Amino acid sequence: MIKGKITTGNKAVPFASVYLKNGSRGTTTNTEGYYELNVPSGPLVVKVSSQGYRSTSKAITIPEDKSVTLNFSLLEDALGLEEVVISATRNRVARKNAPVVVSTLKPRLLTATQSISLADGLNYAPGVRVETNCQNCGFTQVRLNGLDGGYTQVLLNSRPIFTSLLGVYGLEQIPTNIIERVEVVRSGGSALYGSNAIAGTVNVITKDPVLNTWEIGTNLALVDGEAADRILTFNTSVVADDLKSGITLFGTYRNRESYDANGDGFTELVELRNNTIGAKAFLRPTDRSKVSVNLNAIREYRRGGDRLDLSPQFTDITEELDHDTFLGGADYELTSKDNMGRFQIYTSASYTNRDSFYGGLGGGRTRQDSILANNAFGTTKDLAWVNGLQYTHAFKNSDVLTVGTEFIHTETEDQIPGYDRLIDQSVNSLGGYAQYEWKPNEKFTALIGARLDNVSVDGQYSIGGIERAVDISQTAFSPRLTIAYQLAEDLKFRGGYARGFRAPQAFNEDLHISSVGGEPQFVILSNDLNTEYSNAYTGSLNYSRNINLLQLDFLLEGFYTTLENPFTLVSTGAVLDNGSILEEVRNGSGARVYGTNFEFGLSPDPKWQFQLGGTLQKAEYEEPQLLFETDGTPGESDVAVDEFVRNPNFYGYLNAAWIPGEVFNLDVTGTYTGGMTVPRVISDTGFLQLNEVDSFFDVNVKLESHIDFNENFMITFSAGVKNIFNSYQDDFDIGPTRDSDYIYGPNAPRTFFFGIKFGKLH
Repeated sequence: MIKGKITTGNKAVPFASVYLKNGSRGTTTNTEGYYELNVPSGPLVVKVSSQGYRSTSKAITIPEDKSVTLNFSLLEDALGLEEVVISATRNRVARKNAPVVVSTLKPRLLTATQSISLADGLNYAPGVRVETNCQNCGFTQVRLNGLDGGYTQVLLNSRPIFTSLLGVYGLEQIPTNIIERVEVVRSGGSALYGSNAIAGTVNVITKDPVLNTWEIGTNLALVDGEAADRILTFNTSVVADDLKSGITLFGTYRNRESYDANGDGFTELVELRNNTIGAKAFLRPTDRSKVSVNLNAIREYRRGGDRLDLSPQFTDITEELDHDTFLGGADYELTSKDNMGRFQIYTSASYTNRDSFYGGLGGGRTRQDSILANNAFGTTKDLAWVNGLQYTHAFKNSDVLTVGTEFIHTETEDQIPGYDRLIDQSVNSLGGYAQYEWKPNEKFTALIGARLDNVSVDGQYSIGGIERAVDISQTAFSPRLTIAYQLAEDLKFRGGYARGFRAPQAFNEDLHISSVGGEPQFVILSNDLNTEYSNAYTGSLNYSRNINLLQLDFLLEGFYTTLENPFTLVSTGAVLDNGSILEEVRNGSGARVYGTNFEFGLSPDPKWQFQLGGTLQKAEYEEPQLLFETDGTPGESDVAVDEFVRNPNFYGYLNAAWIPGEVFNLDVTGTYTGGMTVPRVISDTGFLQLNEVDSFFDVNVKLESHIDFNENFMITFSAGVKNIFNSYQDDFDIGPTRDSDYIYGPNAPRTFFFGIKFGKLH
């Protein structure tokens, strides 16, 4: 027998894995860091690994019929080089060994950047940029490798229940205190995750119950020193002594006041109230089976525009949304007796019931204006339901076969009767996928996979008497090929190809309603909208190395994506009889997006951590793309572009941490957004103007101080400044007839914040 204790510094490491190299024997440490393992006599290599720490091993010879004490001291994995991820292959694999590049965002970074919601922290990964698209409602979307939000598959606990409606406001509805980590796979995920993973996937994984902990925290932020943003959070976990069951509970309350940047009486940051509660639990009926359940309930109210104290129909412009959202799922896993096979069955769902108001008096004060304002009330019901089976088999030569099937059903009914606006859409997708991970030797890995999807879309779309319909059923084949080769001990090459598609349907940009000229601007699908296809190519070099306390990590990644029949939003310049403005989704000319992502990480020792990343890219059409179609108004002409709008050619991020000990730490973080072309609708005429805007550098500073009273109670104080140089847009459109979509750059001006949290945090 081997027995001993696993520690880091003077602290025990619970639940660390202790196992024999090239063998099937292993165990885990208990809550005090101790382990015992029965082993054969003779020479052995004992390995130890634990999430958040560097793996280590020791060679030892075991005398016959004797016990040996073997202790290990682990070093922190500051750059996450050895962390385990699941988004690369739909199976647990060490990030450095994954055949696909996976970037991760962990709680340490989300805390350092003072991220309150998912939208705040996503910018800190290569190729990822979150942008705000509306002054009146705060619509945000995540762009991967230069493509719009509709090209990214957002997953919650690896399930595609983040619908198009949730894609409009959901990034701000997921609080960071429930997040265990975020995994980002750029490009080429379609073979595993479905048709919308053209740009890649963002997998939000919520916290599992691991230790008996509890925490209560509160934070006060002052936007521009005046608008208060108040947050209260709690987390608690309970795990049984035998580790066969556990539950974690979490909740968030947020109340943010509206903010008016230019004193015109209209919001740039909306009033926001969010209440989120949730739970995640597991039960192990046997040593080889596990049942997991997760539940989340979100109630969010947001409102922007002017005169927020009045009912919305009595204001000049109001966008008011009241969301009631439920997200949940259940998984059952069964492992074979020889630990070589794993079967999984799962179901997940999301449902949102929303009341909305998009409109107002438009700056008028007549009785007729008041009557028309009442037309702007609407309702939305949105459902996504995912069911799936997956089987994974690991062979003795380290090859892995993964096969599965998945059925996804979504329903969206979005209506505003007063404007004769209706989106009534049902989408059914039945997919099957297979993937083989071939490892002929220790240096080479090939990942060969494909997904076959049959997608049926039944949709009715109308606005102001204009009727459109989609009734299609099509089958698409999405292959994926990835290779990885270990060029040297510390240098790895990865390359891949994937094909994806998007069937004609309403996506998140189409469900968002902005205002121009005091009137709502609606989006409708064009007649004969064709399916959009993509071909994505990637190649990367990754150098990572541990030298005593030093860690280095450098990634250089190239990407090239072509789009066939890309969905493009065209402003028609047409004004309907009900006063609303019409935009139309059409198939554009072919497009290509290409560029380079890079990331550099350095940690001389766990006290210092530096990370720098960015993207240099181009996104252009094969032929000039129409963005504005004149209706014949004198002095107007069609407006076309060669490159994507709202798309900087360079953007990036940095973060640096100084952690001298357990008493305090200092973090400096920031994002850079390069210059870009941003369209603006001229309120008086409806004409589309293209503006070249300057770059932004948004820098944050945060200081934390910790007081440990005992192992069961500690307090953390924090304070800092976000956007310390006040790098913020200064040319917002003004007044009731403004173009609410003319917003770009950082989502808030200089903001001061103070926080405190206490509990049993570790």
